[in-house]
Amino acid sequence: MIKGLLCFFSMLLSISILSGCWSNQELPDLALVSAIGIDLSEDGEFVNTIQVINPGNVAGEGIQNTGGSESPPVSTYTEHGYNMTEAQRRISKKVSRELYYAHTNLLVIGEKLAEERGIQEIFDALERDNEFRTTTKVVVAQDAKAEEIIKTLTSIDKIPANKVIKTLRSTERIWGENINLETRGLLQKLISPGTSPVISCFRAPGDEEKGEAIEGIQETQPPFRLQASGLALFKDGKLIHTVNGDTSKGILWVLDKIKETGVSLDWKQNKEAIVYEVIRQKTSVSAQVKNNQPKISVEVSAEGDIGETAVPIDLRKPHVLKDLEGLVEKEIKENLLSSIKKTQELQTDVLGFGEAVHRADSEAWKEMKENWNDEYFPEVEVDVKVHAFIRRTGLRNKPFLMDF
Repeated sequence: MIKGLLCFFSMLLSISILSGCWSNQELPDLALVSAIGIDLSEDGEFVNTIQVINPGNVAGEGIQNTGGSESPPVSTYTEHGYNMTEAQRRISKKVSRELYYAHTNLLVIGEKLAEERGIQEIFDALERDNEFRTTTKVVVAQDAKAEEIIKTLTSIDKIPANKVIKTLRSTERIWGENINLETRGLLQKLISPGTSPVISCFRAPGDEEKGEAIEGIQETQPPFRLQASGLALFKDGKLIHTVNGDTSKGILWVLDKIKETGVSLDWKQNKEAIVYEVIRQKTSVSAQVKNNQPKISVEVSAEGDIGETAVPIDLRKPHVLKDLEGLVEKEIKENLLSSIKKTQELQTDVLGFGEAVHRADSEAWKEMKENWNDEYFPEVEVDVKVHAFIRRTGLRNKPFLMDF
């Protein structure tokens, strides 16, 4: 009898605990947000733009054609507010479904917001939201509003947010002028006293109105195309400068973020006649503190192949390869030194030298950290060493140009 009662009460307790799908949400009731854009209005309000996936227009081949009318794969909604929560919740007046942020993979920050108000405030609301992922990628809209980036349709990738994310991933791996940064990595940089964040920029040159129209992506050369465009440098949470080309690549060399890239070399009187393709590299940054004066050492080890020669040069000769390795080392070193000098002029330690000093001498760092960016970092001595090795010369050692 007692055993029977115990079993009965155990079953009742299990029913109360295993309450089933009490918090289930059906897909037809949800608006899946793929990207968020945040701008600053002239009145100082946040302007939030969201990119919502139209599931019926994403599934299947191309753009759906229903009843003779074409529909885009995403819809965008914009609202404003004096704080992030207000701006986000106001969008519910325009959307018939509950906004669902668990699939948000991209955050676009407007240039005006990043420069004037900074980015620290916006992340408080986002980080508190249990749906918002810390793996969300972050970019800055260069020479544009975040709203323009969010509203632009793309031709190859149906969902524009995926276009930005895939482009970042691809160009970071192949070319090395951009960084594929997640929200959690950005937050770590913001709270660390020994470094400042760098964020990839995206721009959309062309006709903005055509970029939002479905007809634009039906052309072989869209009139408004999203493209990566360098790095945004921050100090105290605010955007202070953007860099492109070799400067952005040099910064990523120091940060050990270069995966692959190309290094063009001059050969005798021929400019950029040979290309060294980096296939792997490792950068280490260390620091020493003597008499309260820090010194930074940056050491780069690069390995690569010869990707192209536009001059008659015999790559079978060891001394030729040795000379080329010396040219590679010189080119990379000059790139790093010029990029380091630029960040010192801007007085923002995006290179993480402060963290290296902290690791080397925590007691000395306590005295330096308050004035690191403005006093110590601009004057710190930096020693750069580069070691390059040519692994392969491709399928041809003797260029056919030597036969002419």
